[in-house]
Amino acid sequence: MRFWNGQMLLQLFIAIAGILHSIHGYKFLGVLHFGSKSHFIVDSALLKGLAEKGHEVTVISPFSLKKPMKNYVEIPTPSVLKLMDEELNNLLDTTERSVVENLVSFHNTGVRVTEAVLNEPAVKQLMVSNQTFDAVICEVFLSEALYGLSEHFKAPLIGLGTFGAVAWNTDMVGSPSPPSYVANTFLPFTDHMTLGQRIINLAMLSFERLFLDFYYLPKQEEVFRRYFPDSSRSMYDIRKNAALVLLNTHVSLSFPRPYVPNQIEVGGMHINRKRTPLPVAIEKFINGSRHGVIYFSMGSNIKSANLPVEKRQAIMKALKSLKQRVLWKFEDPNLEGKPDNVYISDWFPQDDILAHENVKLFITHGGLLSTTESIYHGKPFIGIPIFGDQFLNMAKAVANGYGILLDYKNITAEALQQAIETMLGDPKYTILVRAMSERYRDQPMEPLTQAIYWVEHVARHKGAKYLHCAGLDLNFIEYHSIDAIFILYGGLLFVVGVVLWLLKCLLGCLLRRVAGPKVIKKQKKH
Repeated sequence: MRFWNGQMLLQLFIAIAGILHSIHGYKFLGVLHFGSKSHFIVDSALLKGLAEKGHEVTVISPFSLKKPMKNYVEIPTPSVLKLMDEELNNLLDTTERSVVENLVSFHNTGVRVTEAVLNEPAVKQLMVSNQTFDAVICEVFLSEALYGLSEHFKAPLIGLGTFGAVAWNTDMVGSPSPPSYVANTFLPFTDHMTLGQRIINLAMLSFERLFLDFYYLPKQEEVFRRYFPDSSRSMYDIRKNAALVLLNTHVSLSFPRPYVPNQIEVGGMHINRKRTPLPVAIEKFINGSRHGVIYFSMGSNIKSANLPVEKRQAIMKALKSLKQRVLWKFEDPNLEGKPDNVYISDWFPQDDILAHENVKLFITHGGLLSTTESIYHGKPFIGIPIFGDQFLNMAKAVANGYGILLDYKNITAEALQQAIETMLGDPKYTILVRAMSERYRDQPMEPLTQAIYWVEHVARHKGAKYLHCAGLDLNFIEYHSIDAIFILYGGLLFVVGVVLWLLKCLLGCLLRRVAGPKVIKKQKKH
């Protein structure tokens, strides 16, 4: 009879442990710190998906789930909501400020939110607990000091980008962003830029690089050092050694650009693949419109109730002239002069409304969630961008032919009415957005399934260090081969120079040898 040796028993033990671990699942810490509900909707979709698969999920967030769920534990951060209230109420003021002013204000808000999270009693209690995690999943949105939680719990860092690839998240994994065809998020350019646009784009990217490296990131590093004084690595080291970054975008919705293997597009993982029944009153309102319905929302951050009176009246005048019914996300139930064809509410189940066949178009601020949902459900949209990536999102929509852009500063009843009538009267908008929807839906697996797979992959392979891009370990000069170019081409120029000098000397010698006897003869004659 053959007996098992020690090595065979060890292999059996490891195999059984692996099976038991896969049965019981992994433990993840989610850091959804920002006080924007739209961000939470995207990020929580992944964490809920992980919990449904049997993994234990702990979530730091100012928002709570409507219904508690198994394996999902919440760590509340109410101070963030208090801090964000004033910021969100003043978002419309960004239209009166320069891009640079908005950029500085935007990043300073991020630093304040980051510190508010780390000051929360519940977060402090978590940090002194004996809990362990297989990965820390942190939203990448002005939160770099919070990456210290991954170092604190000795777990791999996974980033969640609530919109596309930007320096905040490409810096974490090393994806290149060539300025010749990758437009800055704050600019309304496509991937085919004119010379003038490329100059502006390069200038903006250069300013952003200097701003991040010399102003913003040092502020986050200062916060990091105060709250993680015993960390063996700096915030910068943790940041550039992320195991994975997931992005809320997809190539069919954007423009092709390069990514390293551990930066994955999972855009739309929050979208319902099957429409949930609408509230009775809303369903009745939509079904009762013979000419279809228009859905109007400025997103979760911008409140239509805060619009200046003259703009509000212009919008109502345009909506009143329509034969279609309108669902308008308006946060004040007492809207004076509300047209009869308009239904207002401070909240709508947007995803399910856009999925309804009687909804014809969407009037939006151009946020990534809204535009993604609209494209998925095949609904063209009119955009009134206010700040951030909304201008870029609308530039894509206009370039692809399924969107119309309106300038918030100069919006009038006539301009809005004309845009609506144009979109409803020309079938090309719907045809093009449905073609885009087909491309977007044509994926090998659903975005949420793909996101869960990669998170589990990182946990299974203890951080998946093999995915780390070597480019992250190089400085600017090394990365761009400036030293190698200087040596190679400098050396080449030196060699060419020496050869030319030698040729000159040789030619001079030859000329002297040829001309020498003639000179001597002339001297003898004289």
